[in-house]
Amino acid sequence: MTDIIERRLKVTHSIYCLGSNMPPCLVLLLLLLHVACTIKVPLDPTIQRDLIQPPTIIKQSAKNYIVDPRDNIFIDCEAQGNPYPIFSWTKNGKFYNVAKDPRVSFRRRSGTLEIDIHGGGRPEDYEGEYQCFARNLHGTALSNKILLQVSRSPLWPKENLDPVVVNEGAFLILQCNPPHGLPPPVIFWMSSLMEPIVQDKRVSQGLNGDLYFSNVLRQDAQTDYSCNARSHFTHTIQQKNPYSLKVLTKNSRNDSAIYSYKNFTSMYLARGMPERTPTFLLPTGTSSSKLVLRDEDLLLECIASGVPTPDIMWYKKGGELPSKKLKFENFNKTLRIIGVSEEDSGEYFCQASNKMGSIRHTISVRVKAAPYWLDEPKNLILAPGENGRLVCRASGSPKPTIQWFMNGDAIEVGATNPNFEIAGDTIIFREVQSGNSAVYQCNASNEHGYLLANAFVSILDVPSRMLGPRYQVIRVIEYNRTQLDCPFFGSPIPTLRWFKNGQGSNLDGGNYRVHENGTLEINTVRKEDQGKYTCVATNILGNAENTVRLEVKEPTRIVKGPEDQIGKRGSSVRLDCRVRSDSSLRLTVTWMKEDTQLYISSRMKKDEDGLTIFGVAEKDQGAYTCFAKTELDQDSSKAYLTIQETSSPTSRLTSHLIDKPDPPLDLELTEPSVRSVRLTWVPGDDNNSPITGFIVQFEEDRHQPGAWHNLASVPGNVNTVLLQLSPYVNYQFRVLALNELGSSMPSPSSERFQTAGAFPETNPSDVKGAGTSKNNMEITWTPLNSTQAYGPNLRYNVKWRQRHTGEPWSNVTVWGNKHVVWNTPVYTQYELRVQAENEFGKAPEPNTVIGYSGEDLPSAPKYFRVYEPNREIIVVEWGQPEHRNGNLTAYNLRIQPFNGTRTGKAVLETLSPNQTKYTLQRTDPVSRYRFSLNARTQVGAGEVITAESPVRQDEAYTKNQVDIATQGWFIGLMCAVALLVLILLIVCFIKRSRGGKYPVREKKEVALGPDDNKDGDGSFDYSDEDNKPLQGSQTSLDGTIKQQESDDSLVDYGEGGEGQFNEDGSFIGQYTVKKDKDETEGNESSEATSPVNAIYSLA
Repeated sequence: MTDIIERRLKVTHSIYCLGSNMPPCLVLLLLLLHVACTIKVPLDPTIQRDLIQPPTIIKQSAKNYIVDPRDNIFIDCEAQGNPYPIFSWTKNGKFYNVAKDPRVSFRRRSGTLEIDIHGGGRPEDYEGEYQCFARNLHGTALSNKILLQVSRSPLWPKENLDPVVVNEGAFLILQCNPPHGLPPPVIFWMSSLMEPIVQDKRVSQGLNGDLYFSNVLRQDAQTDYSCNARSHFTHTIQQKNPYSLKVLTKNSRNDSAIYSYKNFTSMYLARGMPERTPTFLLPTGTSSSKLVLRDEDLLLECIASGVPTPDIMWYKKGGELPSKKLKFENFNKTLRIIGVSEEDSGEYFCQASNKMGSIRHTISVRVKAAPYWLDEPKNLILAPGENGRLVCRASGSPKPTIQWFMNGDAIEVGATNPNFEIAGDTIIFREVQSGNSAVYQCNASNEHGYLLANAFVSILDVPSRMLGPRYQVIRVIEYNRTQLDCPFFGSPIPTLRWFKNGQGSNLDGGNYRVHENGTLEINTVRKEDQGKYTCVATNILGNAENTVRLEVKEPTRIVKGPEDQIGKRGSSVRLDCRVRSDSSLRLTVTWMKEDTQLYISSRMKKDEDGLTIFGVAEKDQGAYTCFAKTELDQDSSKAYLTIQETSSPTSRLTSHLIDKPDPPLDLELTEPSVRSVRLTWVPGDDNNSPITGFIVQFEEDRHQPGAWHNLASVPGNVNTVLLQLSPYVNYQFRVLALNELGSSMPSPSSERFQTAGAFPETNPSDVKGAGTSKNNMEITWTPLNSTQAYGPNLRYNVKWRQRHTGEPWSNVTVWGNKHVVWNTPVYTQYELRVQAENEFGKAPEPNTVIGYSGEDLPSAPKYFRVYEPNREIIVVEWGQPEHRNGNLTAYNLRIQPFNGTRTGKAVLETLSPNQTKYTLQRTDPVSRYRFSLNARTQVGAGEVITAESPVRQDEAYTKNQVDIATQGWFIGLMCAVALLVLILLIVCFIKRSRGGKYPVREKKEVALGPDDNKDGDGSFDYSDEDNKPLQGSQTSLDGTIKQQESDDSLVDYGEGGEGQFNEDGSFIGQYTVKKDKDETEGNESSEATSPVNAIYSLA
């Protein structure tokens, strides 16, 4: 092990020894100015054997040491020193006699204790606080106090757990209360069937091991819940008796089984359970505090209940969360800051929110610190009579107390000692003597812990001594830089001088530089620097010297290398490689093709000046590199060989006359500046076609090595261009010539040109924010390319926050081109910023871009109405969904006719997302319609709402009613009725016109009454007025006429018939009032032949 030794310089002239003749105040002043140098004690075994060294602890067990009770116990304590130290231990502050316990022993040549548990020892008997002491003749070193504890895995107490009854939608906490273990057991929840409990943002385990339900669902009762504890050493699992749940749904609740959650009232129902605002389950109240020690992990936890399940967001008052050491755990319910420091103190907020509202809890974080080193004391080697100091500077919160010990014994404050003085955290040594070697302990402690450091002070008298190999020969190439080493040691620290060829003055300055470790550096080696160099180390105890011989060699150079050329298939090609090197060095020349060593076949001939290929073919085409190498340096040259097909005489003549130009040559870089350089070249042969332009290309070796990109275009009459460059790019250039046939082969590459770095001037483009799932947002961008990076370690500072909330920005540093933000509310606008940054600084402030978190299925439309303004159309109206949960892409309207239990074919209409009204033209006056509507986002279709067309009051009548006015049969019927009325009118007119005097006689003489109307000639006066129908009555149309007071009628006596009269005009037959049936039938038959009867029959 290499010890760092702090020494006071003891030299003459400008820096002199701090001797006894100097005023004490000046000595103290110089010590406080910390004028010192450090040397390394060499690892050379001979030096180690010769140097005395107080003990140093190099290995020890942890301060809090927990062991497995099943294994033997080993308490480490290793130390080194010269002479080798001896070891002893204390237990609980008292000397521990290892020899008295047969089960305890020391490990060979070590202070490590071995306690034999396998041999029957009880590990509990060896618990306690141990401390190791390592001693030799020059001091005593102490280990930390090691608290040994035996691991314990106590059993879970037996208990009977009653079933837990809880309302659906209420919160629930299942307590674990694990038994105390050493170290604390790992807690996890499983069912009694050893199936893990699936956890999410609704159901999760807290840091205390309890299982929290933000809201209980009916399916939570389908399993039981058991808390399990796994031991660290034995890996055994202990299981608590399981909880069983009984979830009361809306239909099963009653006043006697409401458990303890009566305070939650429902505002409206969602999925059958009352929705409610968030409340915190852990921590409780509106504020709490947290104390954490520096360099430990800060864990802040917030668990909330509510329906729907709340989302948790974290903020810090007056600043941003430390993104580089920040982690969100347990579904965003736990905030972990890794390795906290004092600047992480402050107020942190956790906000729980759902659509019903939000709440906030404030956590005040205080960062304290156990002691930590600012300046740990280091081992100190002094020569007799010298001065020095040990510094023990520590910090902490509260500020630690410093206490000094020497060889394990406390040094009282104010104690006097002729060789040292304690000044707070510093021990100042004056004029030390050989017997003052000791080990000093510094203890820095406060209420949170302690630090213990050992630092020895060793008083050495060592003459100057050379440590490296002697009489070395160093060979170096001319014009290079070289170093001649001369390691040395001594106490007091020797001074070192270099001389050349054993004479002359000390070499230091100009082309020479001597380093503190004795190395002589020659900046630029020339031939005249060759020779013998001697280094001399001197202190008050003696001198030592060593010699190094320097040989300067000529550099290896390829004076004529291969050139790009075109070879005809079947011809011979010569590739030159003429090398000049130092004759005393062994030279090796090798050829590579496409970065692979070339196999020299029978078609090839290699000589000292190049390579010849006979009968070239297509397979010989490629890049050839000549490597010239000696044991000290090397050089290389590269060329490209192109193989062409053999052409006809005509084409050969044509190609001789005109061809693509030859590549440019001799590229040179001049006028270098921060962001530009001038490139000049010599144009190649134009091959009988004028060069019209040049293309300058570049290649950089950091991001896309080997890839060439166009940088500039230059007219054909110009052979130089000032190139504008980007910062922090290691450029290499080449040029292509252009003519009417195309471009030439690329020119040989130029030397590389490195531009200085700068902060980026642009930010990434195409910044977008979009969700890939309903609870995240993926922020993407197009990163800067290699010429836009402007510096090393290009990264992107990504910031985001919800729009219009005024909340602080969240940020993270990303080295790629995307970042996913989780646990975001559904389809929420975010402000996004992506800023480029490298080691030189940040790009200008980026523009703010609006992004959206992930979409979800939309809710049902706010309302859905169906009405019929008339009998021809049906109008459907609806409102936009209350929770769009995304960008609406369309509405799906399903229309299905039905009539009673019969349904027709459904029609699906896809409507614009801006449409809120639809009109349906009826095709059937009888059927009703059923309408189903839902909205769509990119995720899919949302909740469906259904309505039916209204029932009309005259629906029963309407079902059988038709418009008969337009029916053909009705028009024909009306025409027939009109014709019959006309005929009736004609008949009535005829009857009126046929009335007159008819002589009627009966064979039977009947005396006429006085009332009989008759004329004087004996005839009757006939009139049909007595037979007129009553006004308003309707004449029968059944083809018969009712008998009146007489059976006489015009039908019986009408004209045109064959009347039954004698020649004198009298009746042959006898008309009687009563006729038998046969006569009646005969009369009816005869009536049918009457014109009037015919008309009646027709009617």
